[in-house]
Amino acid sequence: MYIPESFRVRDQHAIFSFIEQYDFATMITSIPGGNLAITHLPLLLNRREDPALLVGHVAEKNDHWRHFDGTTKSLAIFRGPHGYVSPTWYPNKPAVPTWNYAVVHVYGYPRLVRDRLATTAILASLVRKYEGPRPNPWQIEDLPPDFYREMVTRIVAFEMPIDKIDAKFKLSQNRTRVDRDGAARGLGIEGSQSAMDLQAFMLEDLNGNGEGE
Repeated sequence: MYIPESFRVRDQHAIFSFIEQYDFATMITSIPGGNLAITHLPLLLNRREDPALLVGHVAEKNDHWRHFDGTTKSLAIFRGPHGYVSPTWYPNKPAVPTWNYAVVHVYGYPRLVRDRLATTAILASLVRKYEGPRPNPWQIEDLPPDFYREMVTRIVAFEMPIDKIDAKFKLSQNRTRVDRDGAARGLGIEGSQSAMDLQAFMLEDLNGNGEGE
């Protein structure tokens, strides 16, 4: 991924927090025949391991898992807020249209999780993350035991030790602070949910990193 230095993110804590927040990933693996296996799925980050791990599962009928042999490289892409930025929002001229966005690319060599207990632990972690904040969370224990055991046989769990990370937050850092403020205001006036999400992300970055270049 092409990353100008003004857009590169090196702070590991910020990158890991991004992965945890925007955790619906696109996973890509190069397979024999010049083809690509692509799956869209939620991935959990395990920071406790060294190196850190991404963990998840796919349907047993999804052949993507057959290439998770621990030696075949894969890429997991995590995408955050993004949107169009009009040059009219920049006080300083000249300016051209652009697209602001935040993305993290994680590379590694996925391997299968064969242990049944480890597989059910991954499932339990996913349920805790997405059901935990709900007022009346659903629980795995709500399922009939035989039904749950049958469902577990229909998935394949995996983990991917993180080998390399490229993180790019393109948030108008190549413009002056007044221009970045102008872009954030413009997104607020735009008013769509995607624009507001990008505005919030830009303001968080501005408040954390101070002046632009």
